[in-house]
This record gives sequence, C-alpha cells and structure tokens, in this order.
Amino acid sequence: MKITQGQYERIEKYLPRQRGNVSMSNLQLINAILYVTENGCKWRALPKSYGNWHTIYVRMNRWSKNGVLQRLFEALQMENIIRIKVEAICLDSTSAKVHPDGTGALKKEGKQTIGRSRGGLTTKIHMVTATDRSAVSFALSGGEAHDSPEGIALLDKIIRAPEQKYILMDRAYEGESMRKKAKEKGYSPAVPPKSNRKDPWEYDKERYKQRNEIERYFLRLKRFRKIFARYDKLDVLFCGFIYFAMIGDAI
Repeated sequence: MKITQGQYERIEKYLPRQRGNVSMSNLQLINAILYVTENGCKWRALPKSYGNWHTIYVRMNRWSKNGVLQRLFEALQMENIIRIKVEAICLDSTSAKVHPDGTGALKKEGKQTIGRSRGGLTTKIHMVTATDRSAVSFALSGGEAHDSPEGIALLDKIIRAPEQKYILMDRAYEGESMRKKAKEKGYSPAVPPKSNRKDPWEYDKERYKQRNEIERYFLRLKRFRKIFARYDKLDVLFCGFIYFAMIGDAI
C-alpha cells in the first residue's frame, strides 16, 4: 500500500513543515510507515529502498508523541474526507493479541495498556465508527476489561453531530448505565436485551442490522499486521499505527 502524490496533497498541510537539509520527504516517510503498518515487520527489516529505518522510526515516534497523527485524523474528519456525518454510529471492541516483542517495557517509559485474558496478553481497541470505512474515535484498554465501562468513557470523549440519532451496540453494552449515557449524549440506543432480562425492551431490529459495519471496519483494520497483533510496548506508538491505518485506509 502506498500513498500517491495526489493523496498526499490532501493531507500535506496538516503535517509538520520540513526545515533544513532533510534527506527524506514526508511522502517517503508516510509510505515507509505504511509498509511497516501493513506488513508488521521490524524497523530494521524495512527495505532499504524506503530509506534509513532509524530516521523513519524516530520521526514516527516523534509524530505519535506530539499528537500529529491524531490531529491529522481529526482534521480529515472536519473536512469530511473521513465521513462521520451519518444518522447512526456503532460502538464495539476488538482484541489484539500482544506479541512477545510488545512486552517488557519499564513502566516509567510510558503507558502500556496490556491485560491478561483467556487468550493470554491482549489489548482491546474500543471504537466508535460512522461507516464501514470511517471511524469517529477509539480508546485502548487491557484485554480483561469489560466493554461497558470503556464504552461509557469513550462516549464521553466524542461530540455528537446533529445528524447522528442512533448508536448501535451489541449485548455487552445493554446495561442501564450504558444506555443512560447514550441517551444523555442525545443518541437513541439500538441494543438488544439479554435473554435473561426480566423487563426486556423493544429495539429497532432493522436499524440494528447496520451494526455489521463496525465488524467490517475491524476486518479492514486487521489487514494491517501492526493492528492484527500488538508488537509495540508503549500505547503511544501502538495508537500511532492505528491512526496511520485509519488515515491510509480512508484517503
């Protein structure tokens, strides 16, 4: 996967301006990072045609820590390149198994949201999507974390667009507190009750069928091997790769 010159021109103004005698353009850098994101290779295994791996790693690390990729993602949303103006959004989570390379960092080096679940060491990616091609926001938690509290925290972070009327969720989010939070944010929750509910409610079953869009979005993201499994010790770099995958897939 490579970004063309035309695609790059759509995002160029949101990237840090290069100064001085630089040996690598931002376009070259982005394509190198996309190669790592898509193939999941180690930095040292990056083909030499992309340039010096250490230069690329340092700049990727700097962009991730400085919030460059998050601001770029949000800017693309504002310009409607990443389409979020839809009637219904979806909330769900997916797990990424942690590779041995992704463990062992010192706590003082940065946040490491890694938990232990039945599948071993895992990280959960909690996400709100607008379509099967566009995300609104995401957050990380340990693999053992329950979806509902993390979903509430994620909803607190997002700003509801006037067009958005519904939020589609599976049974993991059918608790009272989750549905209350959705209504407080102005959404009408479409979530099926659990079978053992004594007071089940009616929900829009036709609208709920649209929830498969977030599953398809997760499938698209996990085609990038750096997202399919977590190879990075620190959250800041893992989130950076997630942003890269979402941006690269959108443009």
